[in-house]
Parts: sequence; C-alpha cells; structure tokens
Amino acid sequence: RSEVFLDKCVWSGSACMAMTGGSSDLTAQGAQWLQGAKEAVMQMTKGEKKDEDESYSPFQSLQKAAVLQECRCFNDREINPRKCISILTKILWLLAQGEKLTALETTEIFFGVTKLLMHKDQQLRRLLYLVLKELKPSPEEVIIVCATLTKDMNSKVDLNRANALRVLGAIIARTDPTMLAQIERHLKQALVDKNCFVAASALVSGIHLMHVNPEVVRRWVNEVQTALASDNPSVQYHALALLHQIKRQDRLAVSKVVASLTRTPLKSPLAHCLLIRFAKAMMEDGGSERDRALFDFLEASLRHRSDMVIYEAATAICSLTSVAQRELSPSITVLQLFLCSPKPACRFSAVRTLNKIAMAHPMAVTPCNMDMEGLINDSNRSIATLAITTLLKTGSESGVERLMKQITSFMSEIADDFKIVVVDAIRAMCLKFPQKHRLLMTFLANVLREEGGFQYKKAIVDTLLSIIARVPEAKEAGLSHLCEFIEDCEFTLLSTQILYLLGVEGPSTQEPSKYIRFIYNRVVLENATVRASAVSALAKFGISIAYLRPSITVLLQRCLYDNDDEVRDRAIFFVTLLTGIDSGATLAGKSAQSLLLEPLPVPLAALEASCREYLAAPTERPLSIDDVTIDAEMLAKMQKEATSKAAAASEDAGPAADAPAPAMAAPAEEADLLSRMPEFVHVGARFTSSKRVPLSEVGTEYEVVCTKHLYASHLILAFQLNNTLEDQLLSSVTVALDLAAVPGLALETHVPCASLPFGQPGTAYACLRRLEGVPVGTIPCTLKFVVKDVDPATGPTDDEPGYEDEYQLEELEVCAADFMKRVAVLDFRAAWESVGNGCEVVETFSLSYNSIRQAMEAVIDFLGMSPCENSAAAPDDVTKLTVLLSGVFLGGMQVFAIVNLRADSNRAVGMRLTVRSSDMTVSQFVASSVA
Repeated sequence: RSEVFLDKCVWSGSACMAMTGGSSDLTAQGAQWLQGAKEAVMQMTKGEKKDEDESYSPFQSLQKAAVLQECRCFNDREINPRKCISILTKILWLLAQGEKLTALETTEIFFGVTKLLMHKDQQLRRLLYLVLKELKPSPEEVIIVCATLTKDMNSKVDLNRANALRVLGAIIARTDPTMLAQIERHLKQALVDKNCFVAASALVSGIHLMHVNPEVVRRWVNEVQTALASDNPSVQYHALALLHQIKRQDRLAVSKVVASLTRTPLKSPLAHCLLIRFAKAMMEDGGSERDRALFDFLEASLRHRSDMVIYEAATAICSLTSVAQRELSPSITVLQLFLCSPKPACRFSAVRTLNKIAMAHPMAVTPCNMDMEGLINDSNRSIATLAITTLLKTGSESGVERLMKQITSFMSEIADDFKIVVVDAIRAMCLKFPQKHRLLMTFLANVLREEGGFQYKKAIVDTLLSIIARVPEAKEAGLSHLCEFIEDCEFTLLSTQILYLLGVEGPSTQEPSKYIRFIYNRVVLENATVRASAVSALAKFGISIAYLRPSITVLLQRCLYDNDDEVRDRAIFFVTLLTGIDSGATLAGKSAQSLLLEPLPVPLAALEASCREYLAAPTERPLSIDDVTIDAEMLAKMQKEATSKAAAASEDAGPAADAPAPAMAAPAEEADLLSRMPEFVHVGARFTSSKRVPLSEVGTEYEVVCTKHLYASHLILAFQLNNTLEDQLLSSVTVALDLAAVPGLALETHVPCASLPFGQPGTAYACLRRLEGVPVGTIPCTLKFVVKDVDPATGPTDDEPGYEDEYQLEELEVCAADFMKRVAVLDFRAAWESVGNGCEVVETFSLSYNSIRQAMEAVIDFLGMSPCENSAAAPDDVTKLTVLLSGVFLGGMQVFAIVNLRADSNRAVGMRLTVRSSDMTVSQFVASSVA
C-alpha cells in the first residue's frame, strides 16, 4: 500500500510541476513536498516490516481478572458459542502459563462451564471437556462432574462418549479414586465397544486409573483381553499396555502373555513395538539364562513389513546386556539398509543406533562405514554429525587422514552444538590411535582459530588438555598450539585455564624458556584476571628452574605497580618467595616448591577457617599448615558438592566420555581428609582403605554403606547414611558396634551425624584402636538415632522432641584383605626369587565356583593383593590359570603369592596357593585367609 501511495505522490508532484510551467519557486516547493512525502512513506514501510518481524500473540497482555469478569456470560440466557469459545481458550492459556486459580475462582468457572454443557455446539463441547480436565475440581465438585458426564457417556454421539470417558477418568484419578466404582460399569462396557475411539479412550482411562485404584482395574482383565483381539491398531496397542499394567506384578503371568502373543502376530505395528519392549525386559530379567524363543521372536521381527517394528527389534537386540557380536549381525544388516533409505527418519534412527553400538562393539559396525561415509554430506546436519562421530569411533588407523579431510570441509557448515559432538569423537579417536596425535591436534588447532562460541572453544581446549595428559608425546605440540591460541583468545576462563597448564607442565619440557614470551604477553595485553594467572604461571617457572629465576624475578618486579590489587599482591608475594628460595626461607612450614607445585594437603575452606581463628586469637607460635584441621560438617559438605559436580559432569559428558568418578567412590581421598579432623589427628598417616561394604539393602528405610580406613594403630569406619523415609528426620545418628567377637579392637571414639533429613546423605564415624596382632572377625552393627516425625508438606518443626530408635544392620566383616595394600611389582619373578623360600607357605583348596574367572576374582578380593604382569587377564573358557599377586602387609612388609587354578568340574575349581614373605607368621596368616 505504501509503494502505491508513493507512486501516486510522485505522479501528482510531477503533474503539478508540469501545470505550472516549471516556475522556479513552484518547482522548489514541489521538490520539497515530494521529498517529504517520500521520507514519510519510507518510515511507514519500515514500520510495517518491523511489525511483520515481531512475534504477535493475541493473549500478550491478558489479565486473569478480566477473563474472570468475562466468564459471567456463561450464565446468560442466550449463549453465544463463539464468545464462549474465545473465553475458554483464554482460560486454557492462563493455566498453561502457570497462572494459579483460587478455590473460589475454580468453583465459579466450574459451575459456569457445566451450564455450557447444555449447548449442542460440538466445537464448544470439545473445548469444555478440555477445560474440565485442566480445572482440577475439588472432591465435592467431582460428584457433579460424574453426574454431568455420565449423561454424555450414554450419549448416542460417539465423540462425546469418548471424550467424557477420558475426562472423567483423568479427574477421578487426580481427585477421588473411590468414585471409580460408580462409573465402572460404563468403563467396562466401553472397553468392548464397537467404536474404536470409544474403546481406546476407555483403555487410556484404565491405564491412568491403574495407578490410583488397581484393585478395580484388575477386574477388567477379560474385557481387556477381548479388546486385544481388535482389528484397530490404536485399540490393540492400548489394550496391550493396560494388560501389562494389570499383570506386571506377576512375572509368570507376564511371561505367559508375552509367549502367547509372540506366536500370534499382532496387526498393530504400535502393539508389536510394545511387545518387543516387553520381550526385551523379560530377557534382561532372566539374567544369564536368556530365553531363546524370545530372541528368535526379536530376530523374526526384523523381517516385519513396518519400518517402525524393524527398528524397534534391531534396537532391542543391540541394547541387550552381554550380547555377542554374532548375535548383532542381523540387526547391523537391517540398520545398514536403513542408512540408504530415502526417509530421513530411518537414516537418522539407524545411524544413531549404530553410534551407540560403536561404543561397545566397534568392530561390528565396521561393515557399515562405506554407507556412513555417504551420509557425511547429508542435507540433515544431525545425520551427518552422527555419521562422522560413528566413523571416528569405528574407523581404522589407516583411514584417519582421509576421514579428517572430509571433516575439514564439513565443520564450517554445522552449528556449534554439532561441532562439539565431533570434537568429543576426535578426542576418543586420538586416545585410541595415539600415533595419529600430530594430525588430530593440528586439525584441532586449526578449528580453534576459526569463529565459534565459548562452549565450542572450551570443548576443543578440553580435548587438547586430555590428549596432553594421556599421550606424553603430544605434550610439546599441544602446549605450542595452546600458546598460539591465547595470543588471540577472547574468553578469560580459557586463558586462565591454559596459563595454569603452562605453569604446571611448561617447566618440565625440553625448552621451557620459549613459553615465557607467551605468558608475559598476557601480563601486558590482557585484563586483570588473566594478568593474575600469568603472574602465577611465571612464578612456577622461576621456582622450578634455577637458571630462569633471575629473569623471572625481573619480569615480576615490573608487575609491582599494576593497577589491579590482585595482580600487585601476587607479584609482591612471588618476588619475595623467589628471592628467599636460595636462603632456604619457608612459609607456613612449607618450602616454596611444595607450597606452589604440590596440591594443598587440606581443603582451601579449612585453611581459611584456620587463618581466621589464628587472627582472632594469635599465639607466639607461627601458623603452620600442619595445624589446619577440618570438622565433620565441612567434610560432609565437600563430599556432597564433589558428588553433585561429578554427577553433573558425567551427565554432560555422556556415556562415551571419560567422566570423573563420584567423590564417594574415592575412599583414599576421603581418608586423607579424615586425618585432619580434630578427633582423628592422632592416627597418623593412612596405610590403605577398603572397598565400600553395604550394611543394608538398597531401597530399605535407612541405607548404610561402610568404608574401612586402616592406619598404623587404628581403624576408622566411615558410614555413609541415607534416610529414605520422607516423613522422618533423624538426628544424633551413630552406628553401635559390638566388638566382643573381635577382641583385638577397642572403641576409641564416635563422631555422630548431627542431622539426617530425607534424601540428603550424611556420614558418621567410629574410630577403633588396634590393641594387638591383626584382629579379624565379624562385628554386629546397629544404627541408633533420634527420630522426629515430619510433615513432608510443611517440613520439620522445633517443637517436636523426637524419640530414640534403632535399626538392625548387617554384620561388618574385618578380614585379612583390610590389612593389605595393593602394590604391584614390575618384575615379579625377580622379586619372588629375592624373597626366598625360607618363609614360604603352600596350601591347596577346592573352591565352589562355576568358572576359573569367578574363582580368580574371589581369591584376589580375599587376599587384597594386586595382579602382576597382566596375569589376571584370561578368557572366560580357560581351564588352567596362574595368577601372580603382590602386596604390602601392615607394617610395610612385602608379600608375594602364586595362585594356580584348575577347573575340576562345572562347579568346582582346584587351587594351589603359594605365599612368600620375610615373616613366616605373615605368610601363614595370608594363606589361611582364603579358608
């Protein structure tokens, strides 16, 4: 419209100028008027384009009060269906946005909506059903709903009957499940109704009601089985789902249903897919004895006419635990055919499944590599990314160069999210083929210089750091690439991370001085945070390398007048430290090398707390880092934070990445912190730590897991606690130990868990003193605590005093393995001969195990020793095996053992155990531990 108006203005102006005969004044006025008209029209055009670009919502400024006011028209004598439909749509929009309605508002809307049910407009009625389901009426109003919708359930209009069934079932499931008995007759009749929509609606309602009133729904089993024979795909699918819900508690009944249906082909592809999932679940529950008939059913489903069923069967076979590579072949063949399908969904699903298989069975996916290479140029970038990552996992070492050439052109065409996936796959390939690290790191360095967001650049930097840590030959090249990157890095976090790595790894390289220029450039050119990191990195070079120390000191002295306080403070600290190294000066009882180049022996929070305490009450004795202690509350908080961070990192990294293990799975680190607690500072250095031993079953009221930490004269028991009862709060939680059966141990102190709320893990400790010898035996354990009843909705109250209670735990076994540290030796034969046979003990045993591998793993656990020279790596079907074991017994005594295993029968393994050490008593004790 604006363009037409502009043309008219131009024509009118030209005509006026022509009529005036071209007078100069009139011509000037006409030109000015024409120019103003053009500018106005252009402004209008820009405004129209701007409005078109902006997203528009008809409910943009909708207010709840205005909508409630409009709801009064529901009570009019003459109902306007179009107006009511508009108001009902606004109500649904408000509810979808999270708007909360009070009980009074809900009641007013509810009664207004029920009056609209008298109207015969079908569009209005369908919207009313949806509003009734979303309103969540109160239990008192459910009676009215039942009475109103029961009429619709008897209607001659099938659409109304089906919608009434679904709405009424959903409302009863949410509010008052006891009302189900009133409409049970209608639901049972609808299950076998001739109309497929009515029958499917009744089945869906049954699935929802099964969770709240299973006793009533289980009585419908005959009607559900009748519906299962329906020719309609939707009815058959929902009938199978409901039948499984009814019988899922009875494993035998489920197996009979699955077995009977596998012999009778289902007409519905959806139901067939559901049956495949049930069959796979039964095979997983069967353990090692897999049902061959069910596996044959899965293989037969690979030849189904529906692509959906074929893919479901292939995925089920590939996801089976301990599936053999030969069993994967039919599924791989089917997925390979899908790779050439014209349907993008088939190609995507196939390459995605092959990508998962490649993590566990890369050789099985190798035949598909040629087809996947054709998908690199697929128009769907998700398919192309998955194809590349799969090829990186399954490709051979000889094909790395060709694959990287294809990826180079591909990387510029995809988004950062896809690039991150490719970078992660390149990291896995580099760790798989370390000889190709130069090619892969060069590729990563090139893409690091290209445009990209923070997450993408961080993924590349993390990959380079991982390669540097895992491939020693790649350290020099990796550090050089990172130095080039920080010259033009716009992300402060990545710059500081790289500078820290340069400070740690740079001094140990062949030419450490070449990194000084890159680091000092950051002091000159970057922001305060990066400058501070660069100062610390320079100081580490000066501390580690004596001949560079004077030059580093000069560079740091130039930072003494920096504008930022942090940079100045670090420069002053490090200059003082470097100038005092030659004179042997120490800080907090530590030398400069151990203070900066070694990790702190205590958490930073504990060090800060000790410094505050010392400043509040200073003494003549200077503060030493050896005086820093940590309390149980701080230790529990740190463990919780480390566990949550490790879980988040594992989730983000995915199953293929090397995710860090949770903090609770590292008893050695926990024990090092335990010796800093005030109650345990006297125990000395830790000797070894045991595996986690569960003292209660998972899912019980209180879950308890124990870790044993052995010291020179003490045994500290760390009990990880978890309260699974939502309505209880535990306090003063301890584990009582009955040491009568183990006379060599005495209880020294308890450290209780102060509070144990629902779902929040806690820790309690017990310190045992070793009186004499090496005490072994079983210790009865009892969990004792003060319990307070808690309302989950309101939380705990201070008025509740609580009462004492206890919970019986399983016995804790103190065995010989707890006193042995796993230490392997490089040359076992030489170490064995050096000990001699003066204190040698030979014992023979008959062990009740199904295989030699099971017996070997059990013996290693009994002895608590470490296998040497890869002697524990043996195939499952081996009949004879010799395992070489080494360890250090309490007190620092080296112990060696040779275990000869022989399969005597299917359930018996013969063993000859030979133990050597420098003390006959120790040799006899270790040899007798297996018995």
